[in-house]
Amino acid sequence: MSTRMAGAIAIEPVTAMKAPLLVALFLAAALPAGAAEPLPGASVDSLLAAAREGSPDLRLAQLEAEAARERIGPAGALPDPFLRVELENITRNGTQNATLSPSRVGDTKYLLAQPLPFWGKRDLKREIAEAEAEQAGGRAADTWAEVAGRIKGLYAQYWLTHRTLQLMRENIALGRQLEQIAQVRYAGGLAAQQDAIRAQVERSSMEAELVGMEAEYHHLSTFINAMLARHADAPLATPEALRPIPARLDHVVLGERLRARNPQLAVESARLEGAGKSRDLAYRNNFPDFIVGVQPMQVQDRVDAWNLMLELNIPLQQGTRRSQEREAERMLEAAAARKEALGHRLHGELSGAVANLEAARTTEDITRTRLLPQAELTFKAALAGYETGKVDFATLLDAQRQIRNAKLALLRAQAGQQQRLAEIERLLGEDL
Repeated sequence: MSTRMAGAIAIEPVTAMKAPLLVALFLAAALPAGAAEPLPGASVDSLLAAAREGSPDLRLAQLEAEAARERIGPAGALPDPFLRVELENITRNGTQNATLSPSRVGDTKYLLAQPLPFWGKRDLKREIAEAEAEQAGGRAADTWAEVAGRIKGLYAQYWLTHRTLQLMRENIALGRQLEQIAQVRYAGGLAAQQDAIRAQVERSSMEAELVGMEAEYHHLSTFINAMLARHADAPLATPEALRPIPARLDHVVLGERLRARNPQLAVESARLEGAGKSRDLAYRNNFPDFIVGVQPMQVQDRVDAWNLMLELNIPLQQGTRRSQEREAERMLEAAAARKEALGHRLHGELSGAVANLEAARTTEDITRTRLLPQAELTFKAALAGYETGKVDFATLLDAQRQIRNAKLALLRAQAGQQQRLAEIERLLGEDL
């Protein structure tokens, strides 16, 4: 009995250890294959998330900004000290061969010196480097705004093309039905053969357009993959929905956000700040820089004297300095003018983008509430009239084109709003 109990005790821990492993394996096998990371493309947010990770343009700008921040510390640091050694009378007045041994020459002088810029110059150099780092950071933010804006615009076109393809396939199917109706009426002697031929020509024309739209859809997916640093033929998810459009856009509020958040204006503000510090440094260069040092003197094996040294440069080239000061003044004025001109241009672009967004919103509203319902009613009436022989087939085809054009206009208005919204957010440097 004791042997059996020992065997049971030995087997129990092994079973207890295997049970969780078996459960984990069972659960892993039960997980669906689609549990992997979803493909980007279903929404704008999925593309933007992928771009933050893979965009080479953004990575380049971020690395340059990091490099610029690393220059701040050295810009305000003291120059390296230097050591000078002078061997005098290396032949001891001709009593020995030339030697480089400090204990055998006439005397040896050592100079340990530290350059010291005039007061305030180091601070100005550090502040100039900080302004350059802010410019690099602003360029990185502007790069991301540019990348995000292009992705948003591409997604709007990607969605529009996908929905247009669906609409064209629906119209081709509807064209087949009209062709069948025309053939039935022709077989019954109620319509001319030309009606069936017209239906076939119309359907063939739409099928040719479909081929072109499919090629455009593939090109758009290639462009999107390029923005994400993915292979050109990498699969993308089907676009599902567009972002909501803000209900109301206040020009005053948008203008304030533009001045506060636009990355290009931030770059120009930092450039203006740096130009001001460079001008101050140009005027500060009228004051001399110093070098202080200590100089022990060795005779044979002992140091028998100590000297102190102070050196300064004399700023005598006043013509050169006046030119440098005028250059700094003009650069400061140019930076201010550049920022002002950029502000006017960006406000103009913002106003135009808002106006275009409102126009696209109005177009969508008119198309959805008036044009599309009217086109649908016209098509239904034309179809009923053709079946009863009251209208000809050309009228029916024209009604079909009207409803197709109305649906296309609705899709284009929706995509146009997304593109205008992307332009506004590109100017603001942030999402609305």
